[in-house]
Amino acid sequence: MSGELDKILISSSLPDFKKSLEKLHHKLLAEARFGGFDVESEDNRQTVLNIVRDVNKRGDKAVAEYTEKFDDVKLKPQEFRIPEEDLKKAHKEIDATLLKSLRQAIENVREYQTEIFIGNKNTHPGIRYTPIKRVGLCVPGASAPLPSTVIMTAVPAQVAGVKEIAVVSPPRYKGSIHPVILAVCYELGIKEVYRIGGAQAVAALGCGTEKIHKVDKIVGPGNKWVQTAKLIVFGYVGIDSVAGPSEVLIIASDNANPAWVAADMLSQAEHDPGSAVVFTDSKQLAEKIVEQLSSQVKQLDREKQTIKCLKEYSKIAVFNNMNEVISAANYFAAEHLEIQCGSESRKIADKIENAGAIFIGDYTPVAVGDYWAGPSHTLPTGQTAKFFSALSSNDFIKSTSIIEFNKKQLTENAADIIRIAQTEGLDAHAKSIKIRR
Repeated sequence: MSGELDKILISSSLPDFKKSLEKLHHKLLAEARFGGFDVESEDNRQTVLNIVRDVNKRGDKAVAEYTEKFDDVKLKPQEFRIPEEDLKKAHKEIDATLLKSLRQAIENVREYQTEIFIGNKNTHPGIRYTPIKRVGLCVPGASAPLPSTVIMTAVPAQVAGVKEIAVVSPPRYKGSIHPVILAVCYELGIKEVYRIGGAQAVAALGCGTEKIHKVDKIVGPGNKWVQTAKLIVFGYVGIDSVAGPSEVLIIASDNANPAWVAADMLSQAEHDPGSAVVFTDSKQLAEKIVEQLSSQVKQLDREKQTIKCLKEYSKIAVFNNMNEVISAANYFAAEHLEIQCGSESRKIADKIENAGAIFIGDYTPVAVGDYWAGPSHTLPTGQTAKFFSALSSNDFIKSTSIIEFNKKQLTENAADIIRIAQTEGLDAHAKSIKIRR
C-alpha cells in the first residue's frame, strides 16, 4: 500500500498514536474560532472585536465598508436588503423538480421538529414556554449555494412560533445571494433577507443598525470570523453554538464496506475545510479504506481541496478493540457520528454519549441528515457536543418560572424562608416575609 494518503492511517501500536489524535483535535478547535492563546490568535480575535465595536458605533456605514473590503461588493445601506420582488422572481424561476425535492425536505423537517417540540406539551403550572420574538439566521456564502441551511435553521424557528426571521448571507453570487437561497426563503415566507455576511453581519444582527433591527438570537454556521463574532455578541443576544469545520467520525468494524466508508469521508473532506475520521478495530479494513480514498478522490470535481483536507484534518485510526473505539469516540464528541458495524451498529450507538448526531447502519450516510431526515444539520463541532446540542425547535423558545403562593402557604413556610435569608445576611429579604405575617 503506497500513496500520498498513507500517512492518515495510524495505529494504537505506534508510540505517537494518542498524540496524533490530540493534535488533530486541537487543529479542529483552532479552525472553529481562532483556537489557542498564541499572539496570532489573539490578534485575530481582536480584529473581530474591533469590527463588532465599529458596527455598534457607526452602524450601516461600517457594514457597507466591511462588505466592500471583505467581499469586494459596494453596497449602499438601502441595498443591503433583497427586495421582495427579487425573492418572488427567484422562486418563480427555480427548477420545478428541485423545488419539489426542497418542499419534501421542508415537510420532513417540519414534521420532525413539531414532534420533538416541548413548548406546547408542558402541563406543569410552574413553567411557561414562549417563543423568541426575533432571530437571525447565518447562511454561508460558499462556492455552491446552501439552501439546506435555510431549511435547517428557519423551519425549527417557525415550528417554535418565532414571528420575525432575518437571513444574512454574503454577496458571493454576482454581487448578491444565489437565487436558490432566495427561492427557499420565499417558499418559507421569509421576506427579510440581507446580502451581507462575515463578522459585520453578525455584529449588525447582534447590535442593530439603522437598517437592520437587532435580533434576540443568532444561529447558523459560518467560518471562524463568523463564529468568533457570535462569541463576542453572546450575552447581548443568544447563540446556538460555536461551530467549526464540518466533521464526521465513522466507527467501522470489518463488517463495513470500505468503499462506502471512503465515500462518506470524502463527503465531509470536500467542504474545505472538512474533517473525516475513522475509528476501527480492523487494520485490514483501514488499509482498504485508504485504497478506496485514493481511487475515489480522483473522480471528484474538488480533488485538490479534498486531498488537502484529508491530509490536514483527517485520520484513520486502528484501535485494539471496539471498547477502545467507543471510549475514544465519546472523547472526540464528533459533529456527525456514523456507525457502520453491521448488526452491532445499534448496540454500539447506545453506548455513545457525546455526538451532535448519530447515523446508524450502512444505509444512513451523513447526507441523509444534511438534507432529508428531519433533524437540523446545524450541529456542534470540535468536542462541543459534550455541552452543546443539535439545533432544534426547542432552541427558539425560552422558559419563564411561574410562582404563586397563597396566604396559608406563605404562613406555613415563612419561618424557613426567613431563616435562610438571615443566614445570607439579607435582612430586607427576611422582612419582606415578616411584614406579611
